[in-house]
Amino acid sequence: MDLIEVTPLTLTDRRIYNQLLEKAWEAIDKPVVHVIAKSELRGSHNSNDRIGESIERLMSAIVKVEAVWDGKPAVERVQLLGGNMEMARTDGLLEYEIPPRLRKIISNSTVFARLQREIMFALSSKYALTLYEMVQKRGNLRWRSSEKFSLDALRGVLGVPKGKLTSWSNLRLRAIDPAVAEVSALSDYMVEIQPIKTGRSVTHVELRWWRKDGEATGKVERALQFASPGRRAKADGRADEPVSAEAAAQPKPRPAWLDRQSGSLKTETYETARLRHPGYDIYFVEGEWRNWMQGKEPVRDPDRAFLAFFRTYADANPL
Repeated sequence: MDLIEVTPLTLTDRRIYNQLLEKAWEAIDKPVVHVIAKSELRGSHNSNDRIGESIERLMSAIVKVEAVWDGKPAVERVQLLGGNMEMARTDGLLEYEIPPRLRKIISNSTVFARLQREIMFALSSKYALTLYEMVQKRGNLRWRSSEKFSLDALRGVLGVPKGKLTSWSNLRLRAIDPAVAEVSALSDYMVEIQPIKTGRSVTHVELRWWRKDGEATGKVERALQFASPGRRAKADGRADEPVSAEAAAQPKPRPAWLDRQSGSLKTETYETARLRHPGYDIYFVEGEWRNWMQGKEPVRDPDRAFLAFFRTYADANPL
């Protein structure tokens, strides 16, 4: 089964939720209260502020699950997270429950799998984490090493917001290619997603996966020890060794695909964006802004317009 989001979740939300499932796994099919330390959920952040926000989004998130009922296709709609209680202390605990219908779905599924914590925190995008989930669930199915999806189904599984990445080229550039590169570099599997055309248009894709050999797995373990910029360089095929702390502190260059699309903004504009919105890929957001600007009247001050767009984008897409 694959969860098709109705309520979009952030990368942080997904990481926290997978940790909650992992912690509850041994008793996932029982009506019990599970407990986890908040320090386990906050990752590299020093504050617990984002935990509460993620928990509330998870409680309100509704997903559709494609299933089979009496041999026929069916759709189940479930909530991701049940009632919970969070201690006010920063070093406190979180008590939580898995909703009954979701417990049944998970316990009856032959392909639902726990994620490896190290890989979860190495992946830098929501789409990469989701793709890893898809492959991890299917990795032990000996009779299958590929699966076809319609573009709409793939967007649903990846959690692409409605109205976003509507063309194949944008979906591939913004979501698929970066996710495939990261998962292939940082997991136990190599992954491919190949387009399938109906006439002249891409209407479906084929997801292919295969487990790496021992030497490649060793490279993955070394890659997981790198700093985040080093991991991304590894995934992009741009580096064979860990980056130094000095190199990691340097802003990454503007990508070639964005250079081909348009001229760059002022250097101080990028620096301002980095300071105001740490953790975001400023060039990805710039690409989103330029796509949004297509067909609109040219702005007098593009640098100011980009920063205004970035603020709105960050509010709508919290990390």
